[in-house]
Amino acid sequence: MGRLAGLTALRKQYVNSEYRKCYSTYIRAAVQARRDLINASENRRPTTTELPESTKIVICGGGAQGAAIAYKLAEYGLGEDVVLIEQGTLGGGTATNATGLLGVLKLNLQETRIAMTSTKLYRQLEDRGWYTGLKTCGSLYVASTKDRMLQYKRMQASSVQYGLECKILSQQEVKEYCGLVNNEDLVGGLWVPGDGVANPYEICLALANEAMDKGVRVLENCQVNKVNSKNGAIHSVETSFGTVKCQVFVNSAGFWSRHVGAISYPAVAVPIHPAEHYTLHTKPVPDLPPDTPVVRDLDNHIYFRENEGRFLAGGFEPKAKPAYQDDVLPSDRRELEEDWDHFHFLLEKILHRVPTIKSALLEKLNNSAEAFSPDGKWVLGQAPEISNYYVAAGMRSNGIASAGGVGTLIADWIVNGRPPFDLYGLDISRCLGMHNNKRFLRDRVKEVPGLNCAIDYPHPEFNTGRALRTSPIFPRLLNAGAQFGQVMGYERPMYFKLAKPQSLDLGLLGIDAQEEAESSQGETIKLPISITDSFHRPPWFQAAAEEFQASRERVTLCDYSSFAKMDLWSAGHEVVDFLQYMCSNDVDIPIGHIVHTGMQNQWGGYENDCSVARLAENRYMLMSPSIQQMRSYTWLKRHLPKEVVLEDVTSLYTALCVMGPFSRALVARLTSTSLDSRTFPFFTCRYLDIACAPDILTMNMTHTGELGYVFYIPNEFALHVYNSIIEAGKDFGLKHCGYFAMRAVRIEKFYAFWGQDLDSYTTPMECGRGFRCKMKSDVPFIGREALQDQLDNGVKKMFVMLLLDPVDHHSDLDPWPWGGESIYRNGKFCGTVTTTSYGFSLAKQICLGFLQDLDENGNPQYITADFIKNASFEVDICGTLYPAQARLNPPVLPKKVMLEGPDLTTQRHQTS
Repeated sequence: MGRLAGLTALRKQYVNSEYRKCYSTYIRAAVQARRDLINASENRRPTTTELPESTKIVICGGGAQGAAIAYKLAEYGLGEDVVLIEQGTLGGGTATNATGLLGVLKLNLQETRIAMTSTKLYRQLEDRGWYTGLKTCGSLYVASTKDRMLQYKRMQASSVQYGLECKILSQQEVKEYCGLVNNEDLVGGLWVPGDGVANPYEICLALANEAMDKGVRVLENCQVNKVNSKNGAIHSVETSFGTVKCQVFVNSAGFWSRHVGAISYPAVAVPIHPAEHYTLHTKPVPDLPPDTPVVRDLDNHIYFRENEGRFLAGGFEPKAKPAYQDDVLPSDRRELEEDWDHFHFLLEKILHRVPTIKSALLEKLNNSAEAFSPDGKWVLGQAPEISNYYVAAGMRSNGIASAGGVGTLIADWIVNGRPPFDLYGLDISRCLGMHNNKRFLRDRVKEVPGLNCAIDYPHPEFNTGRALRTSPIFPRLLNAGAQFGQVMGYERPMYFKLAKPQSLDLGLLGIDAQEEAESSQGETIKLPISITDSFHRPPWFQAAAEEFQASRERVTLCDYSSFAKMDLWSAGHEVVDFLQYMCSNDVDIPIGHIVHTGMQNQWGGYENDCSVARLAENRYMLMSPSIQQMRSYTWLKRHLPKEVVLEDVTSLYTALCVMGPFSRALVARLTSTSLDSRTFPFFTCRYLDIACAPDILTMNMTHTGELGYVFYIPNEFALHVYNSIIEAGKDFGLKHCGYFAMRAVRIEKFYAFWGQDLDSYTTPMECGRGFRCKMKSDVPFIGREALQDQLDNGVKKMFVMLLLDPVDHHSDLDPWPWGGESIYRNGKFCGTVTTTSYGFSLAKQICLGFLQDLDENGNPQYITADFIKNASFEVDICGTLYPAQARLNPPVLPKKVMLEGPDLTTQRHQTS
């Protein structure tokens, strides 16, 4: 038991009669509150040591999450078909390591729904007589900065989407909700009364007991040694107790999940790495109210709660300390050695925010390992490498808040074939093999834990693990002033800074000797990274505006290299038949033609959204958004007949887009082939000689609706083609264009984007794309029946464009919409914003999103275009409702872009 190094404020232990009386009263009250509930730890069901020869489902990991999966599968009637394997004992480590925080309101829809499902499940356990330690004491979020308050206002504004109650607090009200808090340097806070705490250990054992009562077999002290597949699907699991054949495997092994993936055959990439996580535990504190809320001071990276009369405090430091850097994981969840020097940063913040802790007696400083993914989000879903291999990992110290929901979700996925709602942002398919690199994970995990406390600015970027995937023109883009964003590990320009180009004296990135030395010690090479550190007008606004204007009025060059590219071919007609079955649009098109199409699941939702070019009688190329590289490849592979060859060629080509009204004139200077509309019409492709580079696949299309061409260039010719475009473009005022400007062009055209607007629960009929479906043909395809049902009966949500009135919303003064905002119709909540952009052509904000007609119970009804007629709409931005015009079609855009909108400040003040 250590002391708080360098701080003498903690007084020595004392016990007096007054304290004993107070604490005894607390204990009696707590016991009385759960007098009718059973502690699972005192009533454990016997586990087994007999491994069956075969079963349907094997779960690896006996923590709360694995137990929840087993419990929910048993509820589906599959109890006798489930085997749960735990290398130690059920719930090992959770009794001392877990914080028990149940924060329900998260920063995104998926995690909030999962957390809500967890709380619901734990209440059900208590209804069944089990003690869970569930206490709804509420969460008090405090803010020291104005931007943090804006984040809280965004959270409060979105809470209506989940039916959660929360309240914005003033500085004084913070003190009223928790008198322990030092509020002198605060500007306000957020109160979430539905949050609480729970006992992870008791919940884990209660779930396991219930599962065993329903037939689930649980083996403790059983080691998984290998996971085998056959014909691409799960076949068997080898353990220290023998081998069991199975049809489904669930990897829910905590920070061992990456190791379990590595011992699978073929290996399954589970990109997580453990980091040290510290929690401070005091001895009982006199007069500490049992109903003390969980206090979260995100600006200071800390939290604290009351824990059976004690303080439990911890945090997520800005630069975390990787655990097990030698890659040797222990066989059990043992505590790590204390590092008081590392914890000192958090300790000072804790003592500042909660001065009472200074007079408390230290019981221990706990240091445990928690697993984090490279982007700080959970890793869930079916592994791309093996069918029926499910992963639930990377809970980033939110284990108990997510365990019940994740268990429900994975069980639903196994039984029903998909999760209960779309999970793109958490799906394991968002990761590539490169994300599982050991050094990359070690470097990145220093940065990731701090995301738990970071302000949720739009378009976040990491500083570590950069410049991993780059195109051959990367140094040229860097020299042109590109500010990079990372997608699927790929560096792509978000905008181009109007400044002096960076020196390239040393290597590709212009790093100096000191930076090179830091890189060799694990620090990542530095490069210009796009930063959006504001909820208001972003720092890149003017640069994006000029790029947008050039795209609409002259000509720009945009790097499309990160887009996912798939090559498919066959000896005969098989590839045509395959794609006709996979695609909802007709892809049996003439050679050299291109179509946009979705790939739907059996429920009609988008599993892929792509452009398909027919290169030959029996060969196609598919182009998809960058974020779909693994997902689209996996979806195709799982349905692929043996006669068809599928190859991911994303990294083989540099893709450049020349767009704008002068694009044809520019490209005409690079090729001798005629580009007139009869020889080379829209949505067709040709192999052209571009400057001196031969046979460059050129497509007469863009992904933004502007005139233009996309070149798919073998990497060895990329620099030559790029330089030739730059040289030819001088006479046309060619300008580089980044993704912020390209996004604005797309949104003004009312183009939906997969992963933001479209997902596996969105159908073409719901977003105005029914015309792209071959419903009038007799060609079968996945999802046809579901889409036909919507044609016959209607849809229950509708994709719309919302234009904010610049008189009411001033883009220079007011917070911007960034996605996730609530939409109101005639004062009633009716939908959610998916993507947004400033409309440079219209000089106003544009929001895209879905509307629903919700009944009094919140159930969606069938909806038609009449829903937006004679109705007033508003968008809630940080707690303020702004009037908006709803449209089902894009507005007519002016030919000239008005970068400087009218000065509405005076008009707005007069109006208000």
